[in-house]
Amino acid sequence: MPLSPPPVERTKLHNRTYDFQGYQRSDGLWDIEGRIVDTKTYAFDNDYRGEIRPGEALHDMSIRLTIDEDFVVHDIEAVTDDSPFAICTAVAPNFKRIIGCQIKAGWRQQVRKQIGAAEGCTHLIEMLGAMATVAFQTLYPVRARRANARKPGEKPGLIDTCYAFRSDGDIVKKSWPAFYTGPDAPAVASSESGQRVDANDGFVDMKEEPVKQEPGE
Repeated sequence: MPLSPPPVERTKLHNRTYDFQGYQRSDGLWDIEGRIVDTKTYAFDNDYRGEIRPGEALHDMSIRLTIDEDFVVHDIEAVTDDSPFAICTAVAPNFKRIIGCQIKAGWRQQVRKQIGAAEGCTHLIEMLGAMATVAFQTLYPVRARRANARKPGEKPGLIDTCYAFRSDGDIVKKSWPAFYTGPDAPAVASSESGQRVDANDGFVDMKEEPVKQEPGE
């Protein structure tokens, strides 16, 4: 369902686009890439670049984040192709400081602590926040496989992480009935095994590899 039509006439002035991609690598690691592009619909002067024409990028910045199955950062590359100031490119090496950090609760705080506001770039740091959710989406087949291989009685880490996976919802009722907490939970628990039948249903078919223990999940 799209947004409702605007109530009054208006003129577009600015456009910001984000593009995120997730890749499975041949070496067992994963690449998460992000790009931000800002453009204006009008020409304006810039002290560093001179006139910036309509549709020409004011910001064009990209990040590649390389992680493992535990969401630990193995490498990061930050690139600024277009910016309003020449010095913006100087902060790229500072992003290497997050190598070794893990994408988990408090990820944005980790990034800010390692890089710092005055030694980073607002736009690149904002992208890293969104890239965390892209990483979880990209590695979802792995997470689902691990959930299926959990120890008996161990609560799946996905439960109560969002509205869809709330413990009293239909998805948990169907997939993990032993952990369902809805009003009819006793009846569901007595008639189901509590194990997800097909944790990879709807996901890409990935080659089987030894399952690692999920820390803290």
